[in-house]
Amino acid sequence: GDFIFLGLHRGGGDDFTTQFDDTFKHVEKTLAEFGLTLAHLVKVNVWLKHIEDLPEMEKRFCNYFEEDRFPARMTSTTEFIDDDCLLMIDGIAYRKNNE
Repeated sequence: GDFIFLGLHRGGGDDFTTQFDDTFKHVEKTLAEFGLTLAHLVKVNVWLKHIEDLPEMEKRFCNYFEEDRFPARMTSTTEFIDDDCLLMIDGIAYRKNNE
């Protein structure tokens, strides 16, 4: 169909920025399996362990999307089963059937 639904993705690393970048590497890999890029994301949910990481998350999003071309985004905090997990991302990508 026209939509690709991405389950939760997480990255490895010892700090938030490393996990954030690694998570996006995994999201990009999943999208590539469908011939898509981050530009096809229309909605993402970001789950943070610590709300204090929100400003850094906002800043790091600029590394992955063109200015004013961000997907719709919802951010929330939660506890994760894995103590070392600092964030997870899921989302929805859209492509026209003729792409």
